[in-house]
Amino acid sequence: MQDKVTSAISKTKNNLIDVARQLFAKKGVENTTMNDIAEASQRGRRTLYTYFSSKNDIYKAVIESELEVLYSKLEEVTRRNIPADEKLILLAFTRLGAIKEVVTRNGTLRADFFRDIWKVENVRKEFDKKEIHYLETIIRDGCEKGIFQLHDIRQTAEILHYAFKGLEVPTIRGAMRLDYNKKEDREIIANILFKGIYVK
Repeated sequence: MQDKVTSAISKTKNNLIDVARQLFAKKGVENTTMNDIAEASQRGRRTLYTYFSSKNDIYKAVIESELEVLYSKLEEVTRRNIPADEKLILLAFTRLGAIKEVVTRNGTLRADFFRDIWKVENVRKEFDKKEIHYLETIIRDGCEKGIFQLHDIRQTAEILHYAFKGLEVPTIRGAMRLDYNKKEDREIIANILFKGIYVK
């Protein structure tokens, strides 16, 4: 009985988050009210405020739900049975593609993403820890199998994480176009990651 109640609560909350996401994407966060969300969800204000105390609260939940989608994709990559170096390249392309997809498919929410970048970053803190953990796992596996030779796995994972994050905005804006299906694009990332820019 308790499981059914918990499931119903989760379903209602997820429905409210999805409705809010659609409204934010269509109208923008600033132009969407709690009344709009309550009306569109057909749940009523009382139900909405049971789960979310404010519009900022539900906006945060929308960001978190989108990030969950992103990091589930990254987790899938870490579970792939491929060499660690190939896995790192796939992870880089997967995260950039997923971030761009999340932001661009949400219409007006895209502008809010750039305007509220620090608010988004604040929500991302816990999720960023997950990605660093994924990177550590891949790098450690590569070291154990003789693919990589590193002194500080944790620091390397953090550097890669922030390097990948730095590519997000230019990728979303279309200033940088990298395609995993193109061999030359994979080689560019691979050369920078594993060979650097020195002539050897």
